[in-house]
Amino acid sequence: QVQLVESGGGLVQAGGSLRLSCAASGRASFSSYTMGWFRQAPGKEREFVGTISRDGGSTFYADSVQGRFTISRDNAKNTVYLQMNSLRPEDTAVYYCAARSFQEYNYWGQGTQVTVSS
Repeated sequence: QVQLVESGGGLVQAGGSLRLSCAASGRASFSSYTMGWFRQAPGKEREFVGTISRDGGSTFYADSVQGRFTISRDNAKNTVYLQMNSLRPEDTAVYYCAARSFQEYNYWGQGTQVTVSS
């Protein structure tokens, strides 16, 4: 089992940048999990943002953030990051990190609010 805690959210102007962090703790090795980032805007369903493989060698992004967002991880620090550049008002949402061992994301953080002003 793993516990996840996001941080780094806040208010930023359009065009600005933020870096979110997600710290993991628990009995299982952090490097045994594929990590993902998701977001949920008010009144909308949660949507996939991107994912990173266990060793950090492979990433995949939603079209809406491709080229602007970058996911990385530091397995020595049990942390995954979401670097967000060129932020837009439509990126405003609560951002969640999640971990999966197999098909489904079983573990979720509590979320961190990102607000982008125009």
